[in-house]
Amino acid sequence: MARRSKWWLTPLFFPLAAFGQVAGHGPSRAEWLPFDPPADTFKFSPIDLRGLNEKEAGDGGFIQAKDGHFIHSANGEPVRFWAVNGPSRDLDEQAMTLAARTFAKRGVNLVRTHAPAFNEDFAVGAESVEKVQRLVRCMKSAGIYTHLSLYFPLWYKPKAGDPVLEGYDGSKNSFAVLYFNPKFQEQYRQMLKTVLTTPDPATGKQLLDDPAVFGIEVVNEDSFFFWTFNYDNLPAPQMHVIEGMFGEWLAKKYGSLEKASAAWGGLMVPQDDFAAGRAGFRPMWNIANQRTPRDIDTATFLAETQRDFYARTVKYLRELGFKGQITASNWITASPEFLGPIERLTYLAGDFIDRHGYFSGKLEGEFSGWSLRAGQTYTDRSALRFTGTEPGSSDFTNPANDIRCNDKPSMVSEMTYNRPNRFRTEGPMFTAAYAALQDSGCIVNFAVDDGRWSVKPTFFMQPWTVMGPTQAGQFPAAALAFRKGLVATGDLMADFTLAESDVLGLKGVGPVQKAALDALRAKDVPPGATVAKADLLDPLVHYVGRTAVKYDPAGVTRADVKNFEQFIDRKATTVTSSTRELQINWRTGVLTVNAPCIASVTGNVKAAGGHVTAGPLTVTSDMDLLSISAVALDGQPLATSGSMLLQVMSEERPTDWKTEPDGSGGMRIVSIGHDPWQIRRITGTVAISRPDAEKLRVMTLDLNGYTKKALVGGTALIALDPDCVYYYISK
Repeated sequence: MARRSKWWLTPLFFPLAAFGQVAGHGPSRAEWLPFDPPADTFKFSPIDLRGLNEKEAGDGGFIQAKDGHFIHSANGEPVRFWAVNGPSRDLDEQAMTLAARTFAKRGVNLVRTHAPAFNEDFAVGAESVEKVQRLVRCMKSAGIYTHLSLYFPLWYKPKAGDPVLEGYDGSKNSFAVLYFNPKFQEQYRQMLKTVLTTPDPATGKQLLDDPAVFGIEVVNEDSFFFWTFNYDNLPAPQMHVIEGMFGEWLAKKYGSLEKASAAWGGLMVPQDDFAAGRAGFRPMWNIANQRTPRDIDTATFLAETQRDFYARTVKYLRELGFKGQITASNWITASPEFLGPIERLTYLAGDFIDRHGYFSGKLEGEFSGWSLRAGQTYTDRSALRFTGTEPGSSDFTNPANDIRCNDKPSMVSEMTYNRPNRFRTEGPMFTAAYAALQDSGCIVNFAVDDGRWSVKPTFFMQPWTVMGPTQAGQFPAAALAFRKGLVATGDLMADFTLAESDVLGLKGVGPVQKAALDALRAKDVPPGATVAKADLLDPLVHYVGRTAVKYDPAGVTRADVKNFEQFIDRKATTVTSSTRELQINWRTGVLTVNAPCIASVTGNVKAAGGHVTAGPLTVTSDMDLLSISAVALDGQPLATSGSMLLQVMSEERPTDWKTEPDGSGGMRIVSIGHDPWQIRRITGTVAISRPDAEKLRVMTLDLNGYTKKALVGGTALIALDPDCVYYYISK
């Protein structure tokens, strides 16, 4: 049976008396209208969700993990996090505080600060530490927790002559070396200690003692099992270290390297040097595809080494006195089928399981890994139609699809619908609804630089911008749905027990979590590097209910998969959740949410016949991209609620954004445009049916959520204003 957690259903009531009535302007006939809110004064507003947060982050104690959820340690109450990556640590106190208040208004209760605290020599300066402290302090003031991501190999290229990392010359990143180089590990631990124990000049307190620090991520996007662990990326002196460790491991298992070689049928690699006690490594493609006895030994050794590093790091942080959450990493592997289960196994040393996922079409051209520029080509991609990155292809996977491991809480610490993609509108409600269905613990939207609504927050234009109309502009309803449990948790549809011996034996057991890469890291995948194996589980199961995996050190692999086909109508192209609250029609590309306190329609209303109903909500429009949600703010069902938010969004683009067909089914960017954002003119009507519909009062709100004008006729039929995205409804 679906679970709806009552501890999330706290009222958030907004009386109409708090509003004045201001006359609105006449509708524009332009196809695109500016989305350019003025500076926010943070007056009373129905979209202001600051009240969902604590007065100060940490008032409920350190965040802990219990029974698969994050909880406040002081009172044991579970908490979900709707989060963002950022803002920039370079903001001054005033700008940082303003950003915090902006995020809290939109429902954010955690930020992940993802930037180095060290310089090019891996030294930690006082200024770097103070920037981290300032961010934590400012976010705390808005009731927002902070998650620390301080080390990423892409941030560090060891120089020639480095006494800790011999063999580097400043041209290679530090991939995988942290897992086995003891001197670098000590340097890394000192970095963590400096950040956590240096007193804040403003308060005199250490971050170590601040419950507003949610947690620490040990390593960002690195693994022995990804393509970056190879002889091209790591210099010979470092590979000799790990080869020597492998040789010692093999000698202990077999008695000698020669006996190990015999057990492998004589399979050798050019880097083997048995006389020096070193055994080399086969490429990841061979390990995942051929899975020979040597490959199994290699995978087992690498897994033990990686897991041991995570366990020792957790132990160090606990002995240092850190009481927050600790997660290992969040990366993918060269083979989701055969190596992915091993990667997750190594993460069990931490308190929760983290991962990354991006939803995007294909983006190609110079510098496309991190920026949008004229001349690049791209494809649009719809999550609701299950389209793939190639024109005409299909893909039923989505980064919101979650698999619970060993009943630990889950986080997606980088999640976004990349630009350019006209279907970004689908993202927030899709993510919030299915993350709630799968009982995810935290969704971190990637990324923000500050609290400004800008299409160009950094050099050229970012593909990950959250501060846009279709993303942060839709946060209020999405954050409410996810954080308050307005969408019920689904039934457990697939429950796997994985014997660790089968996982390490490269048997490819368990469900597959496919990679959802963006262009930045996709370049690390060699061309044609695939491992052919059918998924053991239909990915549509994630739109029905929950999937869980438990690793058993000495057990037997088994699977308990319920009949989820009863919720899938392949002829009608629909998949319905086990709760009966969510449904996707992937032919028309429409998601409906019909729960007691929320009703929502997202997608191509035109393809659905121009008329879509979700519970009491009916949307009529000729638009092919809309997202409309009615959410109760007082904890009551929509049928009786006296305080509701109606949130509407169409499509976004920068001013003067121009494209042309690229001749192969995609688009070519002619001009990236500039501020301000534009949204497509909204057309259609909304009806919220209930006996007193005509007596309800409807108020249009401006882009900051402040009153514009009162409408007549109640909710029996609301003619949508072309540029209005928020409406307040009351008795």
